[in-house]
Amino acid sequence: MLKIRMQGTIQDMEWFREILEQQKEIRMPGLSEAYANKGTKRYFRRYAEIERVGGYDENKALKSL
Repeated sequence: MLKIRMQGTIQDMEWFREILEQQKEIRMPGLSEAYANKGTKRYFRRYAEIERVGGYDENKALKSL
């Protein structure tokens, strides 16, 4: 599982969320609400959890290193 921090405008984060949801190889079991960044009213941050569909093959990943 990956835990990703996104940072940007609400519109940019929604655009990217839609792209992630269209991907057949991954799923997004968790997405946080948008939190305002200190010092700006334009930029926010969200946290996403990303998983591979079908699980993770550790042996295959180690061979590619």
